[in-house]
Amino acid sequence: MIKVRAKAPLRLGLAGGGTDVAPYSDDFGGMVLNATISLHAYCTVQSRDDGQVSFEALDIEAVFTHPAVPVLPVDHELALIAQCYNRIVADYCKGQPFACTIQTHADVPPGSGLGSSSTMVVAVITAMAEFLRLPLGEYEIAHLAFVIERQDLGLAGGKQDQYAATFGGFNLMEFYGDDRVIINPLRLRRSIVSELEAGLILYFSGRSRASAQIIDEQVRNVKSGATKSIEAMHRLKDQARQMKEALLLGDFPAFGEVMRQGWSAKRDMASTISNDGIEAVLDSAMAAGAHGGKISGAGGGGFIMISVPPERKPTVLRALKAHDGTVFNCTFTSEGAQAWTVR
Repeated sequence: MIKVRAKAPLRLGLAGGGTDVAPYSDDFGGMVLNATISLHAYCTVQSRDDGQVSFEALDIEAVFTHPAVPVLPVDHELALIAQCYNRIVADYCKGQPFACTIQTHADVPPGSGLGSSSTMVVAVITAMAEFLRLPLGEYEIAHLAFVIERQDLGLAGGKQDQYAATFGGFNLMEFYGDDRVIINPLRLRRSIVSELEAGLILYFSGRSRASAQIIDEQVRNVKSGATKSIEAMHRLKDQARQMKEALLLGDFPAFGEVMRQGWSAKRDMASTISNDGIEAVLDSAMAAGAHGGKISGAGGGGFIMISVPPERKPTVLRALKAHDGTVFNCTFTSEGAQAWTVR
């Protein structure tokens, strides 16, 4: 009996989010600055001898069981796991299926805005690579995760989540046509990361959201040449560069200002990115002394990231109690996806 586990970190989109989505990234080049945090997606793969495959999403209590065949159906709620299996069998096992149990769960709810779906795919691929002893590097794992989600299953979204989960850490990411991706790790002083952590509030709005409709509107706006949306994405891309400089210099007021400008630009990308509930939370935080804040992810709900001077953090936390959400504790992590065999 072989058992393998893997985990992959979720990410906070700091600046440039949305410019990694085609056709903008193909036409203009996208740029995103993000950082992984100590919240993860997990996967366990275990061998079995009954000729069956079983997928179990433990956090949503969903199960899919089927005979081990070269191509599993994907018309069910665990399609992401099934397509990971299909791709691995086709691309690395010469079409020969294998019996196994795959179990997954995550530290946050689906639709959180922290890239949980893509991170789960990365965790599954990383676990299966360890299980089958496949020599896959970071770029290969991230690209395969992107292909499974965006091309094989046609799920709307960009590329930053897969690369963040695979590489880990603070990264300035560049996205171009023809699937060209460049990952530039940021070497931040520990004191800068500690100050960021001391002033970070990760606030779950209580509303999970399906990002597909928001992203579809964004894509339509680019394809139609909507000037307001495209100019907003240009500003977001430039803000990724500005935030990189602010972080490297440890300039936290500039960090907060870029975050505020980024949220303003992001709202211009699509009409459904913000709503009254999100704005009320951010208004309360800013009135209590926050540097800035924004939705992490496509928008519409999920997690709100708030940056505050550490001495103002208790005041901001008290202000947030007027709303219905939940504060999550986390730190930044430098490690990407990793797998190990359980003895």
